[in-house]
Amino acid sequence: MVADTASPAAGTRTIGVAVPIPEPYGGWLQRTREALGDPLARAIPTHVTLLPPTDVPAGDLGCVEDHLRSVAAGQRGFRIRLRGTGTFRPVSPVVFVALADGAGGCERLQAAVMSGPLARALTFPYHPHVTIAHHLPDEVMDRAVKELADFRAEFEVRRFALYEHGADGVWRPRRDFVLGAGGGR
Repeated sequence: MVADTASPAAGTRTIGVAVPIPEPYGGWLQRTREALGDPLARAIPTHVTLLPPTDVPAGDLGCVEDHLRSVAAGQRGFRIRLRGTGTFRPVSPVVFVALADGAGGCERLQAAVMSGPLARALTFPYHPHVTIAHHLPDEVMDRAVKELADFRAEFEVRRFALYEHGADGVWRPRRDFVLGAGGGR
């Protein structure tokens, strides 16, 4: 999730929804992103985006949470296997860790999240991934591709999270939603 540089209008909140990458992988990838010099490394927890940054009226957050609770209740957990790297260059200056398994589960979850009150058009087709470098010089992006080419991780997705973009530019989890449980915590 990378927020636009424009600040949201008064009375709105910028939110995103994502599958957090669990430890030890999430922290390791975040430290790697930081070591590459990505200034967003500390501001964005390691994740797979389900809903990109979206401005919503502050008064609608309860409705959004109700929607996400309903989505979570109707979804089952699934396994993600991360393997190797990919890039969206030259279309978008992003290097990512690729999903070898679990893309279908992310696609189903993303479609459900982006329905109802969160329905919106996307700039690019949905492609689940874990960003590790964004808007960095080409030589750094090339280094990221090479250094993480052998990266491997596997984990069960049992929840997703609603994040809110703070005035300080940091994305923070607001609430977790447990898959199949019918509630958030």
